[in-house]
Amino acid sequence: MSFQPVVPISGYAGWKFLERTSDTQRAAFAESRPIQTATDRFRDRIGTVTTAEQLVADRDLLQVALGAFGLDDDLNNRFFIRKILEGGTQDRDALANRLSDSRYAKLADAFGFGDVGPPRTRAPGFADEIIDRYEARQFERAVGESDNSMRLALNLEPALRDIVSANRAGDAQWFALMGNPPVRKVFETALGFPPSFGSIDIDQQLDQFKARSEAVLGTDRLDEVLSIDSRDKLIRLFMVRDAAQSAVAPGGASVALTLLQQAGPPTVKPRPEHPPADTPSP
Repeated sequence: MSFQPVVPISGYAGWKFLERTSDTQRAAFAESRPIQTATDRFRDRIGTVTTAEQLVADRDLLQVALGAFGLDDDLNNRFFIRKILEGGTQDRDALANRLSDSRYAKLADAFGFGDVGPPRTRAPGFADEIIDRYEARQFERAVGESDNSMRLALNLEPALRDIVSANRAGDAQWFALMGNPPVRKVFETALGFPPSFGSIDIDQQLDQFKARSEAVLGTDRLDEVLSIDSRDKLIRLFMVRDAAQSAVAPGGASVALTLLQQAGPPTVKPRPEHPPADTPSP
C-alpha cells in the first residue's frame, strides 16, 4: 500500500501546511510497502557491493542509489552511471566533476568507488545515510505528482546544503547551484529572471545571480541563504512568482481567450441624441 502526501492547497499557504506536516507525512510515506521493500533490499545487500559494476548490475540497488540524489530518470543509463561512479570525484577532470549537473558529483562522492581507498558501501551507517536521502527524495517526488512547485521547495534546503558543503569558495558554490536544475529553478523564479536568462554568458549569469541575491535576500553567500528567514523569503517569492508565471502561461492564455470569445463582443448601448447646445429647442 502506498501513501499519497496531502497538499490541500497550492501556493505559499499550501507550502506552509506542508512544512508543518512534512515530518508526520514523510514518516507515513516511509512505512508504505513500496518504500519499505526498496529500502530493506538496499540495507540487506549494499554491504556486498564493492564495485560500480556490481551496483549498476543490481537494478533494485541502483534504483535506491539514484533515487537518493534525485536522478531516478537515469535508471536505464547504466553505462553512463557506471562511468560516473568509477571516475570518482578526487580528480578534477573526473567525469562527474565535468558535468554541469552537480548531483552526479554528489552521487559519485557518496559511494567513493573511483577514489583512493575502499568504497563507502561497507562503512558503518552508509546504508542508513543513503536510505534517509532516498526516502526524502521519494517523498518529494510523490508530492510533485500533485504539485511540482512543492517538490522543488521541499528539495531546496537539503540540495543547497549539499552544494555548500561540497564547495568551499563562494563562486564555486554558485556555479554548482547553476548546475543543479531543481535548485536553479527555484532561484531563477524567486529572483525574477526571465526564461531566456540561461542563454547568456555563464560569468554574466554568476554576476546577476549574486547581485540579485544581495538585493533581494540581503546576501550573496549561499550559506547565509540557508538561514530560516532568507530561505523562507526565497520560497515565498518562488511560490508567488511561479503562480504568476503559470497564470500567464500559453495554456492559461488560451483559456482566457476562449472565455472571452464565448462571451462575444461587448454590448454597446446607443447614446441618446441631443441637439447641439447652440440650437434652440422648438
